[in-house]
Amino acid sequence: MTKDQKNEVIVLLKEKFNQYNNFYITDTESLSVEQISNLRRTCFNKQVEMKVAKNTLIRKALESLDSEKYAGLFDSLNNVTALMFSENPKDPAVIISAFRKVNNGDRPTLKAAFINGDIFVGDNSLVALTNIKTKNELIGEVIGLLQSPAKRVIAALLNHAENGSNATEKEVVAAAVEVAVAEAATNPTSQQNPNPTDSLTTPQTTNQHRTLKTASVRKYPP
Repeated sequence: MTKDQKNEVIVLLKEKFNQYNNFYITDTESLSVEQISNLRRTCFNKQVEMKVAKNTLIRKALESLDSEKYAGLFDSLNNVTALMFSENPKDPAVIISAFRKVNNGDRPTLKAAFINGDIFVGDNSLVALTNIKTKNELIGEVIGLLQSPAKRVIAALLNHAENGSNATEKEVVAAAVEVAVAEAATNPTSQQNPNPTDSLTTPQTTNQHRTLKTASVRKYPP
C-alpha cells in the first residue's frame, strides 16, 4: 500500500469516526471468506457499516481526531481488526452474539467498543452491550416514570429523539427533568387545584347564592 493509499484510508476512517458516536472494534481472525461475507451481509441489513483496516491506520485516524478521547482504545488495536459503525449502540453487539451462536464459535471477538463517549474493553462486555438502552427506549422509560399528562414534556422528549440528537443517556434524562420542572413552574395552579372543575364551578355557585340571598330580603310595596 502506497503512502497516498494509506492517507486515503485514514481520511475515510476519520469521516466514519466523526459520523458515528458508536463503533465496535472486533477481531475477525480465523473466519472464512464465506463467514466474513455473511457477517458483512448481516451488518448491511441492520444498517451497520463494517470496515476492515490496519491497526496502525486506525490508530493514526483516531489520534488525529482526539488522542486523549480515544486513548482507552489503542491497546485493543491488535491482530485482525474489523470496525462496526452504528447509529444504534447495541446493534453490533446483537449481530456479534447472533453470528457466534449460528456458527458455534467465538468469532468475531469484541476487543473494545466506543458508545457515546464511553469505552468498553474486552469480550466480557458483550452481554452488557446487548442490553444497553437505546435513546428511544430511555425516553420511553423517562416518560413512564414521569407519569405526567403534560404534553410539552412528551413533545420535547420526542423532538429530542426525532432530531437525531447525539446526547448521552445522562443528558437525555437531564433534559427530561428540566422540561418537567419548567412545566410545573409555568402551571402552578395545576398543583394548587388538583380538581380543575372546582375552580370553574365555584364562582358560578357563589353568584347563585348571592342572587338567592338578595331575592329573599327584597322588599315589595304593600
